[in-house]
Amino acid sequence: MQSEINPHQTPPERLLRLPEVETRVGLRKSSIYEAIRRGAFPTPVRLSPRAVCWPASEIDAWISERIGTRARA
Repeated sequence: MQSEINPHQTPPERLLRLPEVETRVGLRKSSIYEAIRRGAFPTPVRLSPRAVCWPASEIDAWISERIGTRARA
């Protein structure tokens, strides 16, 4: 059965795995997890016992926040 496409429906949230997060934010795994520990980076969403991801909107917001901080400095 095919689902109907609603042109007014927002697309589902995109989930990013660690390699893409590293590329987008310019930090490596250890720096990302240290920032999470300090509460300075979005926490990941658990997909399974061994897999996590980050909502793209949260990573985009984090990047925008860094850019905004630079503009105020």
